[in-house]
Amino acid sequence: MFSVPEKNVEELHLAPNQTVADFGTGSGAYAIAAAKAMRGTGKVYAVDVQKGILTRLENTCKEYGLGNISFIWGDLEKPEGTRLRNDSCDAVILSNVLSQASDKKAVIDEVRRVLHPGGILLLIDWTASFNNMGPVKEQVFPEAESRKLTEGSGFLFDRSINAGNYHYGLVMRKVISAAAKKEEHIHA
Repeated sequence: MFSVPEKNVEELHLAPNQTVADFGTGSGAYAIAAAKAMRGTGKVYAVDVQKGILTRLENTCKEYGLGNISFIWGDLEKPEGTRLRNDSCDAVILSNVLSQASDKKAVIDEVRRVLHPGGILLLIDWTASFNNMGPVKEQVFPEAESRKLTEGSGFLFDRSINAGNYHYGLVMRKVISAAAKKEEHIHA
């Protein structure tokens, strides 16, 4: 089985009116799956560095009548490269991005910046090259390395998911700082 965006997005347990960012959206399959999972409510930000891809995705979304997706031309490897506000997202989807990124830590730092405390990262990437069907062998970023990078960058491992025969899937949560926990307790 190849990676199925709708099935993987189910692992986020999205509720209506949440805010989701699809970093490195590409064809937009994950952005569309997230928008549909929230039944047209909430907001999905489709972020990519390639303007042409975003234009095609915008046209596709118009055809499907998906009005809850916004398109952002942004560089995930630059600080604040997505131009999203700090702590503004409930979830971030990062599918097949780390194997392509030059500065993987910068990408994870941008994910952490835009997620609110306790927010979810759905990280999916290739398990191998598969004769270059996926990334070239040297670009494969193994699951153990992804987990080490995210855990070292302020995330807690939640669970692994079956993301298909060629991909691994991780669900990570942004650590809630002691100050945020104290603030949450005061308002409870």
